[in-house]
Amino acid sequence: MKSFKKVLVLLVVLSMLFTLAACGLGKGKNYIGISMPTKSSERWIKDGETMKKILDEKGYTTDLQFAEDDIPTQKSQIENMITKGAKVLIIAAIDGSTLSETLDQAAKQGVKVISYDRLLVNTDAVSYYATFDNRRVGQQQATSLVEGLKKEKGAGPYNIELFAGSPDDTNSFYFYSGAMDVLQPLIDDGTIVVPSGQTEQAEMGTLRWDGAVAQARMDALLAANYSSGTVLHGVLSPYDGISRGVLSALTAFGYVPGKDLPIVTGQDAEAASIKLIISGEQYSTILKDTRDLAAVAANMVNAVLTGSEPEINDTETYNNNVKIVPSYLLEPYIVTKDNYQELVMDSGYLKPEDIK
Repeated sequence: MKSFKKVLVLLVVLSMLFTLAACGLGKGKNYIGISMPTKSSERWIKDGETMKKILDEKGYTTDLQFAEDDIPTQKSQIENMITKGAKVLIIAAIDGSTLSETLDQAAKQGVKVISYDRLLVNTDAVSYYATFDNRRVGQQQATSLVEGLKKEKGAGPYNIELFAGSPDDTNSFYFYSGAMDVLQPLIDDGTIVVPSGQTEQAEMGTLRWDGAVAQARMDALLAANYSSGTVLHGVLSPYDGISRGVLSALTAFGYVPGKDLPIVTGQDAEAASIKLIISGEQYSTILKDTRDLAAVAANMVNAVLTGSEPEINDTETYNNNVKIVPSYLLEPYIVTKDNYQELVMDSGYLKPEDIK
């Protein structure tokens, strides 16, 4: 009978321990939640895994979650991290405007929030923002487009079409604004023409940065504006996945790589697009070395939890509709066929096997 009671007590204790583990209790000050938007883009996998590796090596316990571009899933994952006792949350939001209530509640519990690459808006809960100079990204995309047009398409005027990122991603607005810093003067003086007339961001947004959505829009633009012989010289694309969708539409329409294929830009230096740059199909991309960004975010976490101030280099640019969020901005780089080896390969951002 005594042995039975001992077994019963042991079972109760084990049950309590498993319950505590399931609830995430006991992680204490070392528990960090990392919320990434999706695994459908290779860059977010790199971002998340790099941050996790850095923070794990510093002795923190990390919880890395991917929301697969589903807003309720991301919200639920973050709420679960808060319940489990996260002291810091690193969040790359699917839609930066949908998490305000959740993050306000987190702040009331003393949780620090680091906005990662995509600005979290409409909340005072954001402590810091780690990102690249996103307006600069747009300027670089437009600059590389213009350089490609001059290099490969002879004298203007040039016919181009414009694509923007997902309307629910705050970065889209910075990319667009930066691109128009370069393109608008050329549109005004007639050097560049947009035959579709679609130059407003609301007209050219690509929901969830989806290449299939971009391909469908490019198909429609070609059918409506280029079927009678008008030649398309270039396409401003803000992301490599969109670029690949655009290129699929262009080749299906009859443009031939190496002959008359329009200049197409991109962003994120994804392996699939580096291959296209090497083959001469995509003209350029923007390298944002996510290893550096992940290190900045990890250092912010470490500073917050050790009672020091994170390194900041911008306190003016990023207004989230509630406050100016203290930010650290990293420099992006234009990548073309001429410099991809040095910037992308020799730096170790991609491995040789990635582009075979």
